[in-house]
This record gives sequence, C-alpha cells and structure tokens, in this order.
Amino acid sequence: MAKKDFAFGKENFILIAIAIAVIVIGFVLMSGGGSEDGVTFNPEIFGARRIIVAPVVTIVGFILMVVGILKNSKNEEVEE
Repeated sequence: MAKKDFAFGKENFILIAIAIAVIVIGFVLMSGGGSEDGVTFNPEIFGARRIIVAPVVTIVGFILMVVGILKNSKNEEVEE
C-alpha cells in the first residue's frame, strides 16, 4: 500500500514555502523609489538595494524553488 498520494514530501513543501517568502522579500526590496508627483526624477531608483540586493535575493528564491521541486523526499516508498 502506498502511504501518500502526494507528489512532494514535507521537506519539499517547506522548501517551496521558504522560496516563495524569499521571492516576495526580493520583490518588496525592489519596490518604491518612484517620484512623488510622477514628473520629477528620483535617483533613489538606482540605489544598490534595488539594483544589486533585490535581484540577488529574488534569484536565490527561484533557485530554492527549483531545489524544492526537484529534491527527492527520503520517506518515499516505491511498491509494485
């Protein structure tokens, strides 16, 4: 008998949840910095947080997502 009918194990779901949180944090770090009136230029949009940190955090989140999807769970039992 098969224990579960799920494609992923508990570890996979935890990694995927962490990855989603990291991706959201990356997008939040990218937000903001626009001008208040929509016409004037705000140089804050080219800050290190938006140009370097936020994309790196987001890419790490996507890598964690791939790891969470591809990771084999240890408690899988294959019965034929």
